[in-house]
Amino acid sequence: QLQASGGGLVQAGGSLRLSCAASGRTFSTYTAGWFRQAPGKEREFVAAITWSGGSTYYADSVKGRFTISRDNAKNTVYLEMNSLKPEDTADYYCAAATRTSAQAMANPSRGMNYWGKGTLVTVSS
Repeated sequence: QLQASGGGLVQAGGSLRLSCAASGRTFSTYTAGWFRQAPGKEREFVAAITWSGGSTYYADSVKGRFTISRDNAKNTVYLEMNSLKPEDTADYYCAAATRTSAQAMANPSRGMNYWGKGTLVTVSS
């Protein structure tokens, strides 16, 4: 089970740190990713990280502003979001998949083994 947290209301230019905690099993061998869905839009890929943390991949829209990381000892994946923009407003979800690269997580047809419930991020202008 995955549970995302850390969302909230922030002004444009501000920062937030999302956490995705895994329970029930260890996710240290899974590639983990963050996705988001804005009102009226389809879910989109944000960032992903391999189990070792050695490889990351970002959507162009967040590259240079967001950083994904993980602490396998805590079974937790993080998304540090800086320089937030109103267009970053969305429900953010974490997911995990086996035997896949970080870049492959961005493929819309790539199935995930686990999805967590979302956490809402609202960026005001």
